[in-house]
Amino acid sequence: MPDTYDLIVLGSGPGGYVAAIRAAQLGLKAAIVEREKLGGICLNWGCIPTKALLRTSEIYHYMTHASAYGLSAEKAGFDLAKIVDRSRKVAGQLNAGVKGLMKKNKIAVVEGEGKLSGKGGLKVVKDGKTTELQAKHIVVATGARARDLPFAKADGERIWTYRHAMVPKEMPTKLLVIGSGAIGVEFASFYCDMGAEVTIVEMLDRILPVEDEEVSAFMHKALTKQGMKIHVSSGVEKLEAGPDGVKATLKGGDVQQFSHAIVAIGIVPNTEAIGLEGLGVKTDRGHIVTDGYGRTNVEGIYAIGDVTGPPWLAHKASHEGIVCVEAIAGRTPHPFETWNIPGCTYSRPQVASVGLTEAKAKEGGRQVKVGKFPFIGNGKAIALGEAEGFVKTVFDAKTGELLGAHMVGAEVTELIQGYAVARQLETTEEDLMHTVFPHPTLSEMMHESVLDAYGRAIHY
Repeated sequence: MPDTYDLIVLGSGPGGYVAAIRAAQLGLKAAIVEREKLGGICLNWGCIPTKALLRTSEIYHYMTHASAYGLSAEKAGFDLAKIVDRSRKVAGQLNAGVKGLMKKNKIAVVEGEGKLSGKGGLKVVKDGKTTELQAKHIVVATGARARDLPFAKADGERIWTYRHAMVPKEMPTKLLVIGSGAIGVEFASFYCDMGAEVTIVEMLDRILPVEDEEVSAFMHKALTKQGMKIHVSSGVEKLEAGPDGVKATLKGGDVQQFSHAIVAIGIVPNTEAIGLEGLGVKTDRGHIVTDGYGRTNVEGIYAIGDVTGPPWLAHKASHEGIVCVEAIAGRTPHPFETWNIPGCTYSRPQVASVGLTEAKAKEGGRQVKVGKFPFIGNGKAIALGEAEGFVKTVFDAKTGELLGAHMVGAEVTELIQGYAVARQLETTEEDLMHTVFPHPTLSEMMHESVLDAYGRAIHY
């Protein structure tokens, strides 16, 4: 007889384990199936360990620029193995934390490869042994993996995906980063700060192409100033790995030699071999099609997170999981929408945004008021020695609705949540203008940017 539950989650990433916890809180008997480590890619191989690496490179940058703060730090150096070890320990600590949460919430953890096996059925295989599970509701949260170049698959030696780039055996001397989304730019930033000569190649006409155009332009200049070489409207036509490096043929026939290459050209959803076809679950270019509550076209089968499509963000997956489970449990959550999901890039400088870019707002027929405020006009930013960057806000000129906010500079990944809350509460420009921001803080720039949109900026 199969083990029976109210709800089974296939995959334990930030969408899956959050969904299981919320199900348990609502009184549902829940199980979670995982083939690798609890916490999924984000916790073990993505969001968290990369931030540990970036923290290391940030501190190393400050060490090598100590004189700017009246300090001296001679012969700054690093131990690559210890850097990687710290990152892995951070991931391990959080993995243990998720295990504790499963135990606390009495969620059954079943290890192995899971596959849908009919209405309400799931088979889990581990070491040749099959376990059968049954539930009225099954949530697919299998995530996604890095996309390979079709003509040069990652080998872990010279050609890397993000997983290889997090546990390098050696420090690249001359690094090629293919793709300039958040993952590509973050690794470019890390390795550049650690001393590698970095080249970024982007097929579109600007780096960080999902961001506001002014942010992209600023980042291009900032990263170039740091010593990176950036090729936009370009591409890699050929990539050949050898024992001593990688030979890359760029668009137009330009041939360059690198010690290593990181491929960061997107993701592929993990929808193969999990039984979707047999049940007739609808997909679109590999991603599972769902409604605003995670429901697929097949009764009893749900999907959340990266496997359902963009934006491919951990916090999007977690929120989807909560909405999905609350709907299953008979609650009445608002259907999930992507209009207010912040995006963050943890490079140096950082990038953060929420809502519409200025261009998207205009394309949608909106008349806009735009405000900007530079870091150089903020006392806290100057005191920190972080005076490069700006905050930009976009408002509907007729209604005062906050349409979007876009930031580049120190700690903006922490600041952006203020605008996300404002949008969730449907705040207008008047509400933001009348809000008191503490001094001296970087957050004052948010206030000044709002004021600037209406010709009222005080400090610039």
